[in-house]
Amino acid sequence: MKQVFHFGASSPQLGPLEERLLEALWERGNATVRDLVNGACQGLAYTTVMTTLDRLFKKQLLSREADGRAFRYAPRFTREELHRQVAGEAFRQLMNASSASSLPLSYLVDVLTERDEQLLNHLHQVVEAKRRELRGGESRRGEGPSKTIVRDTYKDKDLKIKIKDKDQDKDTA
Repeated sequence: MKQVFHFGASSPQLGPLEERLLEALWERGNATVRDLVNGACQGLAYTTVMTTLDRLFKKQLLSREADGRAFRYAPRFTREELHRQVAGEAFRQLMNASSASSLPLSYLVDVLTERDEQLLNHLHQVVEAKRRELRGGESRRGEGPSKTIVRDTYKDKDLKIKIKDKDQDKDTA
């Protein structure tokens, strides 16, 4: 796993042991300290694993519930969700770093082009899909809005709302 750097201004980066435990929990789904010490974290002290899991819990990356006299820990986010959150925070930091918002965007385009030209094409597709969504067109899943509400006023007195629902129309006054 590549090093995850910041979750927010107040959250420090994850250390190698935190990443190792998070990976183990993603593999297992959930575990107690004892489960991890006897499995993926053999050779580590029980208290080291316990303290590290508690730190991840305090960073709100893990949930925990009582399991007898111990806690059972589980990741609050999937790998993809966590990477998305980290990437989003990195982009926010990048955009806030410059008063000219076109500068970070030009760096992004340069980096994408250096890495893989297909990523640049994918970025274009994502941007176009977001534009359609913002215009009220198709959503990301290709589904249009299920209902359209049209409001008319009649001589500034009556308000008529017409709801168009796929194949049938309903009028209410």
